[in-house]
Amino acid sequence: MKVVVLGAGIIGVSTAWHLLERGHEVTVVDRQLDAALETSFANAAQISVSYCEPWANRDAPLKALKWMFRDDAPLLFRPRVPFGEGWQQWRWGLQFLAQCNDAAFERNVQQLVALGAYSHAALKDVVQATGIDYHRLERGIAHYYTEQKSFDTAGDAAALMRKYGVARRVVSTAELLKIEPAFSQFADRIVGGTYTASDESGDARVFTQSLARRCAERGVEFLYNHDVLRLEKTGNAIESVAIRARGTSASSIKDAQLTHLKADAVVVACGSYSAPLLRSVGVDLPIYPGKGYSATFKLRKPELAPFVSTIDDEVKCAISRLGNELRVAGTIEVGGYDLSLDTPLAKARCRMLAQRIEQVLPGVCDTRLEEEGGQPNFWCGLRPATPTNIPYIGKTRVGRLWVNAGHGTLGWTHGAGSGKAMAELISGEAPSMAFGFYGYEHSRRQPGLSAA
Repeated sequence: MKVVVLGAGIIGVSTAWHLLERGHEVTVVDRQLDAALETSFANAAQISVSYCEPWANRDAPLKALKWMFRDDAPLLFRPRVPFGEGWQQWRWGLQFLAQCNDAAFERNVQQLVALGAYSHAALKDVVQATGIDYHRLERGIAHYYTEQKSFDTAGDAAALMRKYGVARRVVSTAELLKIEPAFSQFADRIVGGTYTASDESGDARVFTQSLARRCAERGVEFLYNHDVLRLEKTGNAIESVAIRARGTSASSIKDAQLTHLKADAVVVACGSYSAPLLRSVGVDLPIYPGKGYSATFKLRKPELAPFVSTIDDEVKCAISRLGNELRVAGTIEVGGYDLSLDTPLAKARCRMLAQRIEQVLPGVCDTRLEEEGGQPNFWCGLRPATPTNIPYIGKTRVGRLWVNAGHGTLGWTHGAGSGKAMAELISGEAPSMAFGFYGYEHSRRQPGLSAA
């Protein structure tokens, strides 16, 4: 089959790789000059099968309300005017609230763990087959708490993960510091933690770009620097995809001069931008952008920097070592498609990341801001979030149109498996996991089944 994949992030490139492995002819389209230059560029670097709790839980509404006027809040919901694109935010928010109960939380966790375990195995297979080096650290992921009230609930979260096959366990402060001594300078603030040895970390951008190069070497066509203008539908099926090289204005060329890609299957893997593209042909999915931030600091004292990737529960950020740098990433801002880093709000959220690292690992990194002579490498990306945190993977009701989007903060964790599952579904195979694939409703109703 001939397949066109729209998007060259971790999801799109993984999809291309697994389609190629099954003998399909693949073309990948992306508006950037290389793979992984948007949401996959500078994420938290964690493969966190065991830390996949949905944002929607029974405590989320009150926390979101409390945090609404804090510029550095972990989850910031800034309501927009409920018209046009703003209506999508409000709709998403209402659907999110409907998931804020214990039954929905556990149901969503079960799905996310199933996809995570499947994806982690798929990632290991790809690494073994390709030998890609991406600052991989197989040291597990730790989670420390600074508030006793929050730590008191850690056992429940760990037990839920163990129920679905993930060996996450509660540890004391002393045991946490044995697992990762780098946090000893912050020990007086830590009341306890959890740890999962099977998780890992690594650079998603480096992995994705390396995998894209291997795909290209084996015949996948990458059309970088091209905009996807529209999905062209005839009847109830996609006839072609209209694309145009960037830098060519609409007024300077005729429509006939556009490139129209025809394929047996078209996979939309454009992250947060998947939703408006799909709506243009009548596929309406609640995928909305959550703006996340990161900072990548040079290490001043590498010998004191952590090797175990860690989650800071108080400010909801992740800390991962990438060679001689430290990546800290976190916070979610549900407020549209803005990617500015120079607004007062964005600066406050970036500054919080730098300040937190200096509190937790004093003197270990160069956390100076640019105006202070530093190079903090601040970044932001749009996490394509669904109200459940469960991505949409499967076939749409429009012929020849498939979707692989909505991975939220877990794109790196779920990328390899989502790509493999997508390729399997297109090839008529049944992915071996209990996951509700989009367009295969029987698998949602019967959790023990995959799409067949």
